[in-house]
Amino acid sequence: MNKTLALVSGLTVLALAGCSSQLDRKTASGSYDYVETAEKQPLKIPDELDKPEFSDDFELPEVGEEADRDLVGKNLVVMSPSVVMPVVTGSHVEEGTKKAVVWFDQVDDSQPLEKAIWNSLLSFLDQQGIGVDRFEPDEGVLVTDWMIINKEEDSSWYDWTTTESQIGRRFEFLLEKKPHGRTAALMVELKDYMATTGNDVVASVNDIQERREEIDILNQVINHYEYQIQLEDSRRIARIRQGLDAEMGFNPDGEPAYVVNAQYDVAWPRTLLVLRKLGFDVKDLDKSTGLLFVSYTGDDDGWWGNLFSSEEALLEEGDYRLKVNKLSAEKTSITFMNDESEPFEANQVSDLFESFSRVMSEDNLDI
Repeated sequence: MNKTLALVSGLTVLALAGCSSQLDRKTASGSYDYVETAEKQPLKIPDELDKPEFSDDFELPEVGEEADRDLVGKNLVVMSPSVVMPVVTGSHVEEGTKKAVVWFDQVDDSQPLEKAIWNSLLSFLDQQGIGVDRFEPDEGVLVTDWMIINKEEDSSWYDWTTTESQIGRRFEFLLEKKPHGRTAALMVELKDYMATTGNDVVASVNDIQERREEIDILNQVINHYEYQIQLEDSRRIARIRQGLDAEMGFNPDGEPAYVVNAQYDVAWPRTLLVLRKLGFDVKDLDKSTGLLFVSYTGDDDGWWGNLFSSEEALLEEGDYRLKVNKLSAEKTSITFMNDESEPFEANQVSDLFESFSRVMSEDNLDI
């Protein structure tokens, strides 16, 4: 009998704990009797007596005119504040702002920053199955369709039934870019809100909950943006390690060069790997201009070190320069030059082509 009673008591405690846990996480614990407490009048001191010195160390500040005076007792949420998480490389937030906004800096020149942000946002909405009500990129505005969340909520501890609730939200995303186009801010505002639980309908939220809703959706968008960047980086690394086809051709200035079948962002790091395999040391480089300053010593002991070494040396030891140029979306030219930036003659480019193309087409080069 005692064991049965203990078991029932234990289950009751667990049930009560489970039902109250969500409320406990949002509201302060303890009594709310302070809400009914009236402000006491200050102590009155007769004029003939010395007045004591009072400290204002614990004096409460005045409540602002715009403060919501209903946020007391159980209506006051004590959860940790929502903050924007700028996890994307080149992103940041401005201190002191009350809006849900994140700033992005251009770190990838493969596409305009504005286009990259909009594409990521549209990709996120599509992945979540959220429609777009209005999209005007020229005006920097995107308004979502309703985001509907259905969930079941437990009733009181003595009632084992559940109540279905539905929360709908619509957001407006605003994109503001700097005049130079390399910095842009993405801001989100809660446009509409509707929550129904049984016959109860709530069509608005307080400022704190509104900010929490805005920051929550903005952080989801930021995380999706970062995931896309990491995914694209993984794909790019895989493409860099794969062999690339090369052929004889010309650079944009009509000079003899090697033409690699790859976009510039893949051909550039791939060229660094190839040069290292061929025994070159890269002394300096500038990706924005495509210029490489290299040195060939011919002192490699391995097979690669003998590619340019024979009784009739194809390439003398010394300093050289290379110029990597974008020819099209999927083609890049690589021009060998001497240390005076004079391009190699066509016959010298032809003599080096077999060795260069062989390494360029090799799979799984170490990064």
